[in-house]
Amino acid sequence: MGLFNRKKKPDSDSGDSSENKKEKGGWKRPANTAFKQQRLKAWQPILTPKTVLPTLFIIGIIFAPIGGLLIWGSSLVTEITIDYTDCENQTPSASNNSLNFVNIPSNKYSYQLRSKDDKESNNIAAPRYAFLDNTNNSTVTDLSDKKQCAIQFQIPADLEPSVLLYYKLTNFFQNHRRYVKSLNSNQLKGKYVSPKDLDNSDCKPLSTIDGKAIYPCGLIANSLFNDTFSNPVLLNPSGSSESSQTYNFSSSGIAWPGEAKKYTTNPVGPGGYASLDEIVPPPNWQLRFPNNYTNENPPPDLRSDERFQNWMRTAGLPTFTKLYGRNDKDTMQKGTYQIVVGLNFPVLPYKGTKSIVISTVSWVGGKNPFLGWAYVAAAAVFVLLAILGTARHLIKPRRLGDMSLLSWNR
Repeated sequence: MGLFNRKKKPDSDSGDSSENKKEKGGWKRPANTAFKQQRLKAWQPILTPKTVLPTLFIIGIIFAPIGGLLIWGSSLVTEITIDYTDCENQTPSASNNSLNFVNIPSNKYSYQLRSKDDKESNNIAAPRYAFLDNTNNSTVTDLSDKKQCAIQFQIPADLEPSVLLYYKLTNFFQNHRRYVKSLNSNQLKGKYVSPKDLDNSDCKPLSTIDGKAIYPCGLIANSLFNDTFSNPVLLNPSGSSESSQTYNFSSSGIAWPGEAKKYTTNPVGPGGYASLDEIVPPPNWQLRFPNNYTNENPPPDLRSDERFQNWMRTAGLPTFTKLYGRNDKDTMQKGTYQIVVGLNFPVLPYKGTKSIVISTVSWVGGKNPFLGWAYVAAAAVFVLLAILGTARHLIKPRRLGDMSLLSWNR
């Protein structure tokens, strides 16, 4: 058969091929330089007890005061958290003038006072809330007034500015890959994006409705947190003739300075959409825009809406807080406050919770002692290892490079 009846090549050919192979092999040989032959000078430290043990001691001595400073900075912050998730499950009150307040369970709120106010923690009354349902009241037209939760809580000591108001959500996975990508940057900047292009973008399936572009498109904008918070009202303030006193939170300065550049004031204009008829609001915004976008009820100014900008910057964990308002000038006086929450954002269907958080700040930021204690724990581990290593070295020293300790020499 031809498969086994092969002719041998002449010897001259085999000689030529071997020479070619040698030449090709020579081409792959790296140049005889210190870099390519890996002969560069390198520091190869020998770890001995005289170098390792002092290093462990030094690291522990450095980490301990750093941790102490971080813990002290965190202790200067007061943080109050109140979970109002179950407020809508309470018996509705008849009117604003006759609210049926119920004490909030102890596991639904927390007071983390600054260190010098710890003595006031034993005199704090439990927060309470009342549910008001105006769904069937035709005289109430504002959506934030349809379902309300009135929360009364105590500020045990004066809170010096800056005072920050957050909302907190749990079990909400903003870090899902498809959710994070679900937006169109060009559309948010005011550029025209056709419905066809949106259907082929990351906004799908919330890209178009009946052939019209959704503005703003995507899952992030559609799921915008829409609970509203009134400014806290101090009830019966001491040293004042007024029956109540309002503490104002501002929505300005709550987002990063560069966020506004990502958004437009009006999507209709040069380079954008020709008219309001070309765009529709996201499905979850229909109650806010029942007749779609109109001249009387135009699209929101996303460039100045810093609460929307904070929501669009997705969180990395399922439990997160986002800044809702701040006051950098006034002291929040001690006393009993009432804040009214407009209940619009559902969390019970996905077994989540929502809370309000009132916090101050210090040079270290918000209330977070974990980093400080992590430094202290690391310092303790380093010092402990150094002490154990020193004791071992003093009790039973070992000669450096002792060949008798090799396994094949024993």
